[in-house]
Amino acid sequence: MTFREVLRIPEFRAVWLAELLSVCGDQFARVALSVMVFQSTRSAALTALTYGLSYAPSLIGGILLTGIADRAPRRRVMVVVDLLRAGLILLVAIPGLPFWALCVLVGSVSLLNPVFKAAQLSLLPHVLSGDRFAVGMAIRSMTGQTAQLLGFAGGGFLLAVVTPSTALVLDAVTFAASALFVRIGVRHRPAASGEGDARVPRGWLAALRSGGRMAFADRGVRTLTLLIWLMAFLTVYEGLAAPYAAALGGDSTTVGLLLASDPLGGVVGAYLFGRWVPAHLRARLVGPLAVAAAALLLLCLFRPGLVASIAVFVVSGGLGTIVVMQATTFLAAAVPDASRGQLLGLSNTGLTAATGLSPVLAGVVAERIGAVPAVGWSGLVCLLLTLPLAVAWRRVLSHEPGRWD
Repeated sequence: MTFREVLRIPEFRAVWLAELLSVCGDQFARVALSVMVFQSTRSAALTALTYGLSYAPSLIGGILLTGIADRAPRRRVMVVVDLLRAGLILLVAIPGLPFWALCVLVGSVSLLNPVFKAAQLSLLPHVLSGDRFAVGMAIRSMTGQTAQLLGFAGGGFLLAVVTPSTALVLDAVTFAASALFVRIGVRHRPAASGEGDARVPRGWLAALRSGGRMAFADRGVRTLTLLIWLMAFLTVYEGLAAPYAAALGGDSTTVGLLLASDPLGGVVGAYLFGRWVPAHLRARLVGPLAVAAAALLLLCLFRPGLVASIAVFVVSGGLGTIVVMQATTFLAAAVPDASRGQLLGLSNTGLTAATGLSPVLAGVVAERIGAVPAVGWSGLVCLLLTLPLAVAWRRVLSHEPGRWD
């Protein structure tokens, strides 16, 4: 199954293009918000708070709201969430908005993001059957990483010619266009579960408990979920990019190169794995690739130079992307459709939380020993945690080989 064959599927193209628009718009918005808040407050702390609000509430939304993707038609969920995000961003773009109101609106957008992601990931197995799904996930990973790079870079250039408010309006337009793509390009499907469905526990708290049990009671699902979260911890070098570059005698250009390493590795890794690795080998490679991604960071204990550091981060980031991509593929295929949104929402929420938490923990260590060795020690901790998970995944495959095909 090739990329071209998957891209010929009209429904996948609609979902794919909608996601690309949303990702680019998100990056425009983050750059615009940072500039707008700093220009109005001249406060680095408030600017950082606003940027953090574009991520942090996702944790709450991922835990409390992603079950909506199982209880309502997923196309409708995606369209409604996109329209809500477009409206909220338009309100943020109003000049002179009080800072507290801006924080509430930005946090609300972040709160809704996991709902869209859960509905999208749960819908894709219906759009892409068999090996098409794995290839489609590879395409999403490649182009999503590229869109992030282009969105950040494009946001900087865009703000050179337009105001932050105008950039936010453009972000709202991308959400509206995303809703249009999904509404027109994806056919209606009924909700995976609903009222009276015996597969779905009654009540909000019961649904949350059920999702937690599904994620951690099943050994295979638990192992894949924990591997996904651990791969996010490996990107500590992104949060330490500035002090890492300073330790190497670099400047702002060096910081940019370090930040670009993980997305670049993700694009290359997703392409090579999705295009050239046979389907029957993919499950067996998840554990070894996760171990290799963590082990590579140990090289930072030997204080490599800039070129060597970038090479390490590119390869480690590529391997980590492959593990996340493939583990998510297996999770989507292995769990019942009626609970898929809840589980994938929890998995993606943990990934986001780990991505935000890992630089904070590594930063505390870096204050004492320096940024470069802190990345190396982080790799060692992740390696010690990844090894038993890789062994557990190997045992899962030996006991349930057909389930993970």
